[in-house]
Amino acid sequence: MTSRDDTPLGSPIWIDLLSSDAERSKTFYGSLFGWSAEGGGEEFGGYVNFSKDGHLVAGLAPNDGASGAPDAWTVYLAVADANATAESASSHGANVFLPAMEVGDLGSMAVLSDPGGAVIGMWQPGVHRGFGLWAETDSATWFELFTRDFGTTVDFYRDVFGCDPHNVGDSPEFRYTTLNEGETQVAGIMDAGAFLPEGVPAHWSVYFGTDDADASVAKAVELGATVVAAAEDTPYGRLASLADPLGVGFKLIQPPAS
Repeated sequence: MTSRDDTPLGSPIWIDLLSSDAERSKTFYGSLFGWSAEGGGEEFGGYVNFSKDGHLVAGLAPNDGASGAPDAWTVYLAVADANATAESASSHGANVFLPAMEVGDLGSMAVLSDPGGAVIGMWQPGVHRGFGLWAETDSATWFELFTRDFGTTVDFYRDVFGCDPHNVGDSPEFRYTTLNEGETQVAGIMDAGAFLPEGVPAHWSVYFGTDDADASVAKAVELGATVVAAAEDTPYGRLASLADPLGVGFKLIQPPAS
């Protein structure tokens, strides 16, 4: 089991789902991944933490429509100082939607869109340390940004969050950079300008681990999901893209056979 108490700065530390039907989302992800939901009190606006085998894996925030934001998964990167990082992001071309704010003693957060238009959050941990479990079956395994402004976006994450970019493809057909912590790849950035449909903004995608992609896809469909891209073998494993019952996109990844 992959667990941790602290997350390297600039690495994904948390994800949460903005949902206009919290109960339906809790039922779907709980049934698909075996997650249990805790919290939901008024003190934190009905926010829910999902756990797997007692380890925190994700959160859920009710979407009342007041902000105008669509239902979506949001990725948060670890920062040492949310205020300073939000100010740096703004000076590097970001649009700050939610200025840095304390969330009780849990930590501090901010949410912005990067220069390419993708929404990204930041989390300065307090009592809430972020993921207790990741890179395992039924937990977040990989985080990937699809952008139309590749060079500027890579520079932004390096300069603002201290990410260490490593180019793994630099041709017109495949331009891709991983963000590394030492030798460990923690996220990826894809030049998606050639294939993102018109009207689809730059965005982060979350991949959840599975032992059997085809079985997980079938189960997700039974629970009300829609298949966006059927499971297929790749050098990185067997991948599938889906939309949950509320239309929120997510991906499944089955590791390649060893």
